[in-house]
Amino acid sequence: MMRVIGAGFPRTGTASMKAALERLGFGPCYHMFEVMTHPDHVDRWLSAASGATPDWDRVMAGYDSCQDWPASFFWKELAETYPQAKVVLTVRDPRRWYTSFRWLSSQAAFRQIDPEEAPEAVRPSLEGMRRMRPLLERFGRETFDGWQFGTDLSEAVALDGFHRHVARVRETIPADRLLVFDVREGWEPLCRFLDVDVPGIPFPHLNERDVMEGMFQRMVREGRLPAPFTTGS
Repeated sequence: MMRVIGAGFPRTGTASMKAALERLGFGPCYHMFEVMTHPDHVDRWLSAASGATPDWDRVMAGYDSCQDWPASFFWKELAETYPQAKVVLTVRDPRRWYTSFRWLSSQAAFRQIDPEEAPEAVRPSLEGMRRMRPLLERFGRETFDGWQFGTDLSEAVALDGFHRHVARVRETIPADRLLVFDVREGWEPLCRFLDVDVPGIPFPHLNERDVMEGMFQRMVREGRLPAPFTTGS
């Protein structure tokens, strides 16, 4: 049963949040990395590409929390489906977010590997991401005024979408059910919101760009899909 719903955009600390929630006992946590490591999950999401409502219990089966797209795009639907779940809206400095998101959305990393030319062991993951493209296109259109992945996203359009999203989440989710959270704040506000004890270890601060670039490089060099998360302070 979903207990924590992530409403933040990609590149707002969602990898760190996945690691943190799992450390606090709210795992497994669904993240885009789950689609990469479990390509069969793509079938759970494809109906949403055309605007249909997925079977959320099937989509999120086996997970207690979620972060990042594809799940966070559907934060409102998930909040309605799981009314007992709390909602965490991850945020960061908008211009720093734009720089990071622009890198991801340029698809520079994805273009490095053609599924047909990739090592056999990683082909299912790459093909899964290719099949996710229609859903990602929907995310881009609806979030950033018709924008398409692979084209340049202007700062003005991106920041407008960012601020509009934050405002909409704040207006929709009751204050006692919502935490607006910057991962730089560490454990205390998150643990207080979730009513759990603060762990005796540092909060996991993961550089998502480094994680992604490292994954793609190892996929090419070693022909395997490595575990994406290595926590640090």
